[in-house]
Amino acid sequence: MDSLDTSMHTPLMKQYLAAKAQHPDVLLFFRMGDFYELFYDDARKAARLLDITLTQRGQSAGAPIPMAGVPYHAVENYLAKLVRLGESVAICEQIGDPSGKGPMERKVVRVVTPGTITDEALLEERRDNLLLAIAAGPRGGYGLAWVDLSSGRFLLSEVADAEALAAELARLQPAETLVDESVAWPKLVAGLPGLRRRPPWHFDGDAARRELNRFFGTKGLDGFGVDGLPLAIAAAGCLLGYVEETQKSALPHLTGMAVESAGETIALDAATRRNLELDTHPSGRTEHTLLGVLDETVTPMGARLLRRWLNRPLRSRELLRARHQAIGALLDGRRHEALREQLRGIGDLERILARVALRSARPRDLSTLRDGLLAAPELRTRIGDLDSPLLHALVARIGDHADTAALLARAVVPQPPALQRDGGVIAEGYDAELDELRRLADHADQFLVELEEREKAASGIPTLKVGYNRIHGYYIEISRAQADKAPTHYTRRQTTKNAERYITEELKAFEDKVLSAKERSLMRERLLYEGLLDALTGRLEPLKAAASAIAELDVLATLAERADALDWRAPELTDEPGIHVERGRHPVVEKVREEPFEPNDLVLDDHRRMLVITGPNMGGKSTYMRQNALIVLLAHVGSYVPAARAVIGPVDRIFTRIGAGDDLSRGQSTFMVEMSETANILHNATAQSLVLMDEVGRGTSTYDGLALARAAAVHLATASRAFTLFATHYFELTELAGEYPGIANVHLDAVEYGEQLVFMHAVKEGPANRSFGLQVAALAGLPKSVLAEARRTLAELERGMHGHAPSAGPAAAGASPQLGLFAAQPSAVERELQATDPDALTPREALDALYRLKRML
Repeated sequence: MDSLDTSMHTPLMKQYLAAKAQHPDVLLFFRMGDFYELFYDDARKAARLLDITLTQRGQSAGAPIPMAGVPYHAVENYLAKLVRLGESVAICEQIGDPSGKGPMERKVVRVVTPGTITDEALLEERRDNLLLAIAAGPRGGYGLAWVDLSSGRFLLSEVADAEALAAELARLQPAETLVDESVAWPKLVAGLPGLRRRPPWHFDGDAARRELNRFFGTKGLDGFGVDGLPLAIAAAGCLLGYVEETQKSALPHLTGMAVESAGETIALDAATRRNLELDTHPSGRTEHTLLGVLDETVTPMGARLLRRWLNRPLRSRELLRARHQAIGALLDGRRHEALREQLRGIGDLERILARVALRSARPRDLSTLRDGLLAAPELRTRIGDLDSPLLHALVARIGDHADTAALLARAVVPQPPALQRDGGVIAEGYDAELDELRRLADHADQFLVELEEREKAASGIPTLKVGYNRIHGYYIEISRAQADKAPTHYTRRQTTKNAERYITEELKAFEDKVLSAKERSLMRERLLYEGLLDALTGRLEPLKAAASAIAELDVLATLAERADALDWRAPELTDEPGIHVERGRHPVVEKVREEPFEPNDLVLDDHRRMLVITGPNMGGKSTYMRQNALIVLLAHVGSYVPAARAVIGPVDRIFTRIGAGDDLSRGQSTFMVEMSETANILHNATAQSLVLMDEVGRGTSTYDGLALARAAAVHLATASRAFTLFATHYFELTELAGEYPGIANVHLDAVEYGEQLVFMHAVKEGPANRSFGLQVAALAGLPKSVLAEARRTLAELERGMHGHAPSAGPAAAGASPQLGLFAAQPSAVERELQATDPDALTPREALDALYRLKRML
């Protein structure tokens, strides 16, 4: 701000500076007539961000005032741009009487921030918009509370460490985050967009309990299931205070809190979410994600719910089986098609109800709500006879809102205007007083014509006229020559040069009505509109339940449509450990590739817990691993899966270590990122976890990498006993199948056809016998001279193998040139033979040794 001394400023600028002092850290939109104006530093910043003109407004305190403004009727476009840039805006409106003396009274009525927006024009309709608060514990734990103000969802959780916090941040993707300014936050938090640092007392646990009880009207928080979550409660208290501070209004749609427990879900860390490309893709193209394949929802609230389901796969077998059964019922007779067609006529009821609660609902929100409620009975009719307890429960949650639908049908015109301020929203016949005011305003001219004809006939003065001017209002005018014929009930109002003007009781009464009829009709309409919002607010709970049920119907109908269109099957959830998939496919790759997708099987059980996967680059190892992880995830979302059959035992977590890349924001190299992710897996994987490991150890020297990869694989097979898909180019790892029970080899093959390399993409038992590295390099377009030099080097490496014992196992049999790098590493069989003295063995001992070596192979 250019000047903090307000004593020399004009009254208007004093008013502005007082409002700005209350909101120093946000842009202040100051309403002046038809514009929102910004001054001083705000004007300079807004001019730069919005590409609007920076001007000056006279002088105040002896200096020119930098100024920029936006028209009020287009303010949403500018707010949307600022919110996308992470800015917050305080809206200062004119609330006083414009006819009063001095500056009109103004007041900040709300603060628009990235995490608290509810206006339709500012939101992405198919994505949640979350405000998150994080409280840090003294021993490393974190409490989280988040709210979607545009839907009224208020949720809490606690996590044990920074790794779990990173996973939650990757899942929630908040638009705005509140943190304690006194805490040294890790980089993953400090780098969040829309970060707001709040004073530490905003996270005081005792104060939070008091504020939450006050807000919900409770004596304790036990009913919300938050016992034992002090950090989450502290975060919730900060969150609630911030929402009340920015909205400056009641929040009746926040009716309670719910706890999301980690034990309810299949845990996915941040790396796994990224590697599986659930809803984001490095290219930014949503169609290349699992969400892009699945999202055929027909309502925005259904789209948001589907995204939440994908990012929070559940472990409850009962609920998942209910979803699978519901999808099957909708597929029977293709009932999903009619249901989806009916759902197309239903708008975003969830967000409309939030705007009703916040008193910001617009006329078309009410007409959309009306149309949705009128369509609800047909939804109940379409699914009421299906054999699905879940669908029947959703019908019950939708409920009967005939009275609310009838109220809106009576009250709101079929096609209301965009804004209420110009009137024309309330339907004719809803309110007699409004109808009369409109009739007066709309038919004044006709009344005057009729009055003039009646007065001419009654007075006998054919030149009598009925007129109007802004100063004196309505009048009856008679020429001076005819003035003596004026009836006695006429009262003189004005004398002009050539005429006398009169008023009558009838005309005066008409004038009183007509002159204020338009204004009074707008005031009456605003009053009726507020009454509608009051009536709807009193019915919020059942209406919110109906909106939630309709969103869930949309998701289930969409999953049925996807299963039908993509030939997916219902998974079988069993209590036996293992994952059996027949003819599984990758849902995204199958959709985006032009050639037919080669399906593959997967067999993991209590006796076969790890597959060591070998084969050439581009052969499909990564695709095979990811497709099975996605099949498991889809089954735990409640969806059908891209496979002929899938039998899935208990799963608690999915881990992935795929791909390579530096994490520059955290100062980590490619190899450090790889090892950090590997460490997380080795520490946390259990016997019910699904682990995907791709090319572990490739970021360092050959022998270091091989040693680390082997040790990691052995740990997963023996200590964790996780179900593991372990892709590698270290052929030495194929020996593990002979050394440890529960490990098997599979490979994806390729064949050379002339000079062409053809990838078969078929998974076969046993290890690969070639890597085809040079052939893949040729496909990538390496210069022929480079390839020739590589072949010469390879031949030298092959010749260098002859002084060493080759690696045992099938990988050596193929004489793969790459094995020259590993020839110095003796196998377990070799080590056993080297330690054996044949001359010292009895015939029986020699026979036992032979059988032992045979088992090792």
